[in-house]
Amino acid sequence: MNQPSEQPAPPLTGQQSPGTDEGLRSNRLGVLAVAFFVIAAAAPIAAVVGASPVIFSASGAGTPVIYAIAALLIGLFSVGYLRMSREITSAAGFVAYIAKGLGSRWATGAAGIALVTYAALQSGLWSQFGVFAQELVARLTGVEVPVYVLIVAVLALTTLLTMRGVGASLKVLGVLIVGEILVVAALVVSLIVHQGFGIFTFEGFTAQNVFGPGLGISLLFAFTCFTSFEATVVFSEEAVNPRKTIPRALCLVIAFVGIFYAISTWAISGAIGTDSIQSEATNNPAGLVFDLAAVNAGQWLSTAMQVMVVTSFIAMLLGLSNMFSRYLFALGRSGTLPAQLATTSGRGTPALAALVNGIGIFLVVTVFLAFGADPITTVFAWLVALGTAGFITILVLTSIAIIVFFARQKTRDNRWVTTIAPVLSCIAFILIGYLTISNYDVLLGGAGGVAKWLLLLIPAAFAAGLAIAARKPAINYDSVGV
Repeated sequence: MNQPSEQPAPPLTGQQSPGTDEGLRSNRLGVLAVAFFVIAAAAPIAAVVGASPVIFSASGAGTPVIYAIAALLIGLFSVGYLRMSREITSAAGFVAYIAKGLGSRWATGAAGIALVTYAALQSGLWSQFGVFAQELVARLTGVEVPVYVLIVAVLALTTLLTMRGVGASLKVLGVLIVGEILVVAALVVSLIVHQGFGIFTFEGFTAQNVFGPGLGISLLFAFTCFTSFEATVVFSEEAVNPRKTIPRALCLVIAFVGIFYAISTWAISGAIGTDSIQSEATNNPAGLVFDLAAVNAGQWLSTAMQVMVVTSFIAMLLGLSNMFSRYLFALGRSGTLPAQLATTSGRGTPALAALVNGIGIFLVVTVFLAFGADPITTVFAWLVALGTAGFITILVLTSIAIIVFFARQKTRDNRWVTTIAPVLSCIAFILIGYLTISNYDVLLGGAGGVAKWLLLLIPAAFAAGLAIAARKPAINYDSVGV
């Protein structure tokens, strides 16, 4: 995998974007600000309520260990990733890393996969949000608002907030994330008050639970809760001292999300019972956490959690909107996509890219729902499964790029950082990719059939990227603002 022979265009800086006097505004996001966007996109409470019952039903009381393993795998990847980040500050995310290691052709192919991945993830999650929001509104008011109406209304709001800039988004995210943390903390405290610290038992952490038949699907669902961590590098151009801010933000995110999931599921498992959590989660996945809150703290906490799940989706989708608009901005600046996407507003915000993202999601959701697709079993299941497969593919490519980069640079000052950890993480993600394909029917909610054909979009997008790179030899993903 040699570097491409074409002569790249001169590097673009964070202050040089076609069609505007300013690029993304630098030096405005600190560690907590970057972490807020990433944690919001991870939707902690929605993951605890929605994903953990699936893992409980597969691995029982071993679920907290599964989350810890997923966090450790991300940490393992981050060893080489963070070392390589000294050379890269780009809103192009993992695509910039692939370009640095494998060349612009491979990076443009990966960019095609990234477009499919994040368009699919956002569209599927918006569809799920619409159903949850409809149920909440109906429960609180008795009025059944159509799912499509709720999606369009909130999608318009998040798009406008993204277009206004990170300041407006951070104010909303700050309130919502604090609310999520407080509600889950209230649940854990109520469980301790009613049942004591004995709920934190190690009895369920057995090899049978952790490494049993359910390990594959459990690890896959746990891993999907960490798919937002790429946002750390996407926001690097706007970070204060990115070489320090981004590593600190990433470490904070991995630690917080991993501990949040592990402790909350540990408490839930112990409160319900290590011997019965698996059957309870299988028989009552939707109401498992809500019912536990109602019994131990009262209906007020159950209702508060149901409200916060919906607001958690809003925070997640707002975080993804901010992230992906910057992705589109970077791809426009590189020459991969139309240069107009690389324009910014007076606030240094990729407003046009944000608008294009919003319109794109609107069109995808509209087409699916117009043809009568079920918002959960079809739109959510099909598109999130596709997005998960695409994201893992990008991680494999990024891992290979990190290995090749250090090998080409002949960097041998720390074998663990430059060789061992990157190789181990690459092997781990290849394994997770295998688990994704072998458990794809589960990701699809048992749908299978025609939905599996959507997987062909991943190699098709990669091939389209290669074709674009062949026609545009001046595509340039060089680092900016370093």
